[in-house]
Amino acid sequence: MLIAPYIEPFNPPRRVLMGPGPSDVYPEVLAAQAKPTIGHLDPLFVGMMDELKSLIQYAFQTKNEMTLAVSAPGSAGMETCFVNLVEPGEKVIVCRNGVFGERMRQNVERVGGVAVMVDNEWGEAVSVDDVANALAENPDAKFLAFVHAETSTGALSDAKALCALAKQHGCLSIVDAVTSLGGVELRVDEWGIDAIYSGSQKCLSCVPGLSPVSFSPKAVDKMKARKTLVQSWFLDQTLVMGYWTGESGGKRSYHHTAPVNALYALHESLRLLSLEGLEHAWQRHADMHQVLRHGLQRLGLKFVVAEADRLPQLNAVYIPEGIDDAKVRKQLLENYNLEIGAGLGALAGKAWRIGLMGYAARRENVALCIKALDEVLVQPA
Repeated sequence: MLIAPYIEPFNPPRRVLMGPGPSDVYPEVLAAQAKPTIGHLDPLFVGMMDELKSLIQYAFQTKNEMTLAVSAPGSAGMETCFVNLVEPGEKVIVCRNGVFGERMRQNVERVGGVAVMVDNEWGEAVSVDDVANALAENPDAKFLAFVHAETSTGALSDAKALCALAKQHGCLSIVDAVTSLGGVELRVDEWGIDAIYSGSQKCLSCVPGLSPVSFSPKAVDKMKARKTLVQSWFLDQTLVMGYWTGESGGKRSYHHTAPVNALYALHESLRLLSLEGLEHAWQRHADMHQVLRHGLQRLGLKFVVAEADRLPQLNAVYIPEGIDDAKVRKQLLENYNLEIGAGLGALAGKAWRIGLMGYAARRENVALCIKALDEVLVQPA
């Protein structure tokens, strides 16, 4: 018989998280998660879920009935949209300007769909003109999929214009809003977005592990008209909705054991967002980006993304020549308790990603980041 090892309690340090996510979590959100666990079918918990749904609708700016939180991170939110909507043989126009557009392609192909790629350079926004051409050349396309805020590069694409194109060509739109929700303007109903997913750990400053999603009535009709079963039982939204909204009689049906305490946390983070107000939150991120931009430019750092397409809450900057990427990030972590992100994919080893998401988008964080980078870059040894 194995002898149980003695292990001390895990006590993480208090970091300042200014990478691509997770972001700093609001103290109130951490406190909410520590509240007593109750059953996931408890009437009080069901009432909290109804409030949570209305808060997600507010954050997305939608009245979609099919709006909820998937019990898994944003990557599962992505998969939720594709496995529920795309059937084998259906054509999807997929926009790829970074890592997460490529993940969309992989999701399309895993469910048996046909991905037609519209590629733009890393650091560029999705080209509306290129998408228009792809839709014109593929009149049988059923969907247009794109990343609103590409976390791997910090590029922000024109979701309003892209969704208008999708509607014009009779396509349903699938939108990645993992990094954009709560940080930049996003209006699901006004822009005609059909399926959208996000993550709890970015601009919502909640604990990682949940994915808010929303489906338009047209998207719901597409799900109901499927000729094949949804590939994933766990992510099948026709089953999950019985838990989130109940059947015609209002009784909730068991689907899975919900992450009760994590949902407390999301409820609190979205409640805080509603108290601040969406437009104020968008403006705060924009304002803090300008403060950070001035500081980074004084240090001689250059942005990957052109100013017109730049995401305020995720700032990708090129690493100066002769600077050791990993060594700088290690020094920031060890000497300042400050985390910034490494580059992904084509930008690995070439760029840093500095996040200003949610609770992290504060003037004191920006000041710490600029001061720490200044000291480390001047004396990197």
